[in-house]
Amino acid sequence: MQRARVFPSIAFLHLNPPSTDFGQSDAATMSAPCCRTLSHYPSLISPPISRIRISNLPRTSLSLNQRFRIVDTLSRYSKNKWRGSCHRQEESSAEIPEFETVEDKLPEELAKPEVEQSDKLKKDCVSKVRKALKAADAFFGMKPWTVPWTAMTILQVMLLWIASFWLVGSWIIPFLAHKAGFRKETMTHRGQALYGLLGEVTEGLSGIAILHICLARFHPLPSDWFRLSLEGKWHFDVGLGCLMFPLVNRLSQINENLLPVAPSTPVTGSSVQQSIVARDPLAMALYAVFLSVCAPIWEEIFFRGFLLPSLTRYMPVWCSILVSSVAFASAHLNLQTMLPFIFLGMLIGAVFARSRNLLASMLLHSLWNAFVFVDLMK
Repeated sequence: MQRARVFPSIAFLHLNPPSTDFGQSDAATMSAPCCRTLSHYPSLISPPISRIRISNLPRTSLSLNQRFRIVDTLSRYSKNKWRGSCHRQEESSAEIPEFETVEDKLPEELAKPEVEQSDKLKKDCVSKVRKALKAADAFFGMKPWTVPWTAMTILQVMLLWIASFWLVGSWIIPFLAHKAGFRKETMTHRGQALYGLLGEVTEGLSGIAILHICLARFHPLPSDWFRLSLEGKWHFDVGLGCLMFPLVNRLSQINENLLPVAPSTPVTGSSVQQSIVARDPLAMALYAVFLSVCAPIWEEIFFRGFLLPSLTRYMPVWCSILVSSVAFASAHLNLQTMLPFIFLGMLIGAVFARSRNLLASMLLHSLWNAFVFVDLMK
């Protein structure tokens, strides 16, 4: 019974007609998974086993068991051969480089060229603007200053200057006048003019003291800092600046039309205008000194002598002129004079940047205030 169970399977696999190739059919069955890939690599395939034919063996001299051993040996041989060929094919296919496709790339990698191109365009635009500003500076003969301090010192000086003006003008002087028995509301035109002059001098001296204390550790300063000189060709620049006074006055009218005074706000003349109306000669003289001498000195030392040159460490000269002009206009705390004072600050700043002489900017500022004072007297 045992032999009846084993023989049918053997007869099914190996007992074929004599004319049939055993090795060819068995090899085809074993190599089915590898045949598609091995067709591209013919050198890896071993010679077909169909050359060894069972039919060539003498059938009468071999027993059934011997035939079984021969068939089993041949089947093992074919299996080992095909396994070796498949293994070689897998190794050779692993060595073939895999090419990346567009789908394998990340969106960030695909977007890199666009980002790099936009960054390059931005850098080109910035460089062109810088070159244009430098060309403008060179054309007008303006060069940046050698600034020994940093932005922290600039900010420190500005904050202390503003604090000193507010503290002196709004608290200290009114407190001392009140202790002395004077009230600004009850003063005469001369008293108010003297009060304003003393306040302006005190505020200016306190500002200069703060500037000296903050910059003491940087002494000695370069020779073109806070320079006052009669030498040079700055007189011509001051004369050209005076020719622009009507344009500044026109900008003042445009600014008033853009920002008119609210109807509910009472329109009261300043103490200067009131003294002019009263035609008090002493009060008018005090106000003339106050407007044409003191104010130009203190303001030019800070805005053109310190702020404008300090900004040239971080920006071109023309940008420094513009920024310092905006600060100069904002310090007057009047929106109706923003446009004319920005333009005036740029005009004075350009004269100072060309001459590097505070005397030129102080003179032009003084002439503008005198122009306004004479215009009020009409």
